[in-house]
Amino acid sequence: MQLQTSRHNIISPLGNGNEYLIVNVLSGNADILSAEEYKILQQKNFVNPPPEFIQKGYVVNPGDEEMQYRLKYIEFLEERDKEELQLFFVPTYACNFTCSYCYQSEYPHQNQTLTPEVTNAFFNFIAEKFGDRKKYVTIFGGEPLLKSIPYQQSIYHFIEQARKNKLDLAIVTNGYYLDEYLPVLESSFVREIQITLDGTAPVHDKRRRLKDESPTFNKIVENIDACLQKQIPVNLRMVVDKDNIDNLPELAAFAKEKNWTANPLFKTQIGRNYELHYCQNGHSKLFTRLSLYEKMLKLIQDHPQIIEFHKPAFSAIKFLQENEKLPDALFDACPACKSEWAMDFSGNIYSCTATVGKPGEKLGSFYPAVKLNEEKIQQWQQRDVMHIEKCKQCNVQLICGGGCGSIAFNETNSILAPDCRPIEKLHSLGAEAYFSSNQ
Repeated sequence: MQLQTSRHNIISPLGNGNEYLIVNVLSGNADILSAEEYKILQQKNFVNPPPEFIQKGYVVNPGDEEMQYRLKYIEFLEERDKEELQLFFVPTYACNFTCSYCYQSEYPHQNQTLTPEVTNAFFNFIAEKFGDRKKYVTIFGGEPLLKSIPYQQSIYHFIEQARKNKLDLAIVTNGYYLDEYLPVLESSFVREIQITLDGTAPVHDKRRRLKDESPTFNKIVENIDACLQKQIPVNLRMVVDKDNIDNLPELAAFAKEKNWTANPLFKTQIGRNYELHYCQNGHSKLFTRLSLYEKMLKLIQDHPQIIEFHKPAFSAIKFLQENEKLPDALFDACPACKSEWAMDFSGNIYSCTATVGKPGEKLGSFYPAVKLNEEKIQQWQQRDVMHIEKCKQCNVQLICGGGCGSIAFNETNSILAPDCRPIEKLHSLGAEAYFSSNQ
């Protein structure tokens, strides 16, 4: 059969215009191409291609490549079935903050509270449903750490049940009342606490205030310090849009001054504020995925110290730079109903954190009785690039993985639709950030 270029080649121009980055996740290879080598790979069919192009999987026998693709897919499914489950639990949708971009703010408010019966039913359900599969629980919200004696008692009971069931905990919190809960949290079973700071005090306090308009920055910082002193890992999240992105260098400097960045228990993530279901800011302040990374690259070039605080992924490029190899082929980027489930205090079951509590997204219940909508669950479970028609011939499918199922559904009303990512352009930006001679 005639040799052809691999359909999984991802080629991105580098900043100098004379070189290109080629990435092929199926073969596991990446290289810098000269302009001449790039021109060779623009051919459709080959008679005598450079041997290294064949060796590295950039030029292939299509039949052999298809066989390799299917074998990798089987390996992916086998590994995914072994993955540790992350089970999210929402004890309340209430919150003590009034954040400018809260996507849950128009969800129906429920006065129902978390009861010991629901907590016990949750742990019984996950023990039966997920058997001996490795798993841990993440408490999510709303704001899961609120200050009232009855509510705190319900969370203490939940924490105790997790401990009795020998399940690790993670917590996603705004961090304001974290000090109220630290006495019952131990590094031996708390994997991490995710806390949001949207910048230094002047910026953060404009975006993330208490409902009475009081500032929150200083108390959150104190609680981050307290977590680290207690040897509990902290995952600091900054939610960015055009209102606060320019404060990133100052937040990075602040974290360095606090010695957070030198602590192995401290890590960071940048969360893009985007239109998930409802967003109070509207679209004008929001970044696209690409425009955010373009801005991040500019900030890193102007303020290289940002890298000590946060190192953006630029798709697969951070992984390549840190590990000197590519990540495994990603046939599915959506963990919903596979390695992730979400449940709440009302006894309902959802696919993931993006759908939990959203009207119309319920997949069943674990309380007062176990009821599952198997048809809906199956739709989520079959979602991958082999089942999304628009992904099947896309050359970036094994890095994009079809994107987020919830976003795809919001945009198309179909779970089996893609949430496309600008992979080639992200690779160009990443190569400039991490492989440029100027770095």
